[in-house]
Amino acid sequence: MTAVVCAYTAARWTDLVAALDGLATQTVAPSQVLVVVDHEDDLLARVREAFPDVEAVPSTRLRGLSGARNTAVGLARGEVVAFLDDDAVPRPDWLERMLEPYDDPDVLAVGGAARPVWPDGARPGQLATELDWVVGCTYRGLPEERADVRNLMGCSMSFRRTALEELGGFAEGAGRIGALPLGCEETELCIRLRQRHPHARVVLEPASVVDHRVTADRTTWRYLRTRSYAEGLSKAAMAAVVGSTDATAVERGYVTRVLPGGVRRELARAARGDRDGWQGAAGIVTALAATTAGYARGRLGPRARLVRRAEEARTA
Repeated sequence: MTAVVCAYTAARWTDLVAALDGLATQTVAPSQVLVVVDHEDDLLARVREAFPDVEAVPSTRLRGLSGARNTAVGLARGEVVAFLDDDAVPRPDWLERMLEPYDDPDVLAVGGAARPVWPDGARPGQLATELDWVVGCTYRGLPEERADVRNLMGCSMSFRRTALEELGGFAEGAGRIGALPLGCEETELCIRLRQRHPHARVVLEPASVVDHRVTADRTTWRYLRTRSYAEGLSKAAMAAVVGSTDATAVERGYVTRVLPGGVRRELARAARGDRDGWQGAAGIVTALAATTAGYARGRLGPRARLVRRAEEARTA
């Protein structure tokens, strides 16, 4: 088992240290720990000095999270490659629980749950649990027991190395670059995996848990709008690669069933005198509107064409 942490800025040094300390205390220890530093030489030197037992390497691919992950895939020796965000701390049995579903040879990918750690310990009023994906965490609507899913969440996921190599890794035109909140590269990869192997299983194991730190700037209304708009852009770019049907199949159910239930619950809270209920309902509506606008813009704009060209170049 190879565990991978991708890092891009020294501003998250404390988080990175906590993530690596968490990997060092796993009940099932990884045979290899890779830290891939995304084009930041000073940070790379600092990691090598502070963690001599960890393989710290520079990203040799395009700048961005997908390029860093693909660098790791090329260096991984484990049969399973697990990816951990640099601001997520794995609980002691994170890897043990994540590895269990691989007893089934049809399982090619397994992901875990991410619990938000709020900056002041309190959930912001506008972020109902249905919107925890905005801060990179497990949201209401996902299975609460082990289940097959379409895609995994990027901060806590794993793949069989052979599957990653066969697919050519992550689409480097689709992922996050620095703080720019674009994404969906893990979703795109999981969809391609199932398109290539229709009988393959992608499994969510909620018992495999990380605690994902949420910074204060991600608890604002502005971030909610920006992140939701970026999610729409990313979904549009992904649709250009894997097709709109697969790209939005899960989202249609989320929009028609999960979000209306959340709005009803929040409005019921407001009717009982809980002022946060109004914020919760407004947050859901705002996120849906911004995501829809981003998707529409992405389908008409240049980003989808950019990602399509990147995908064609990667697979040529």
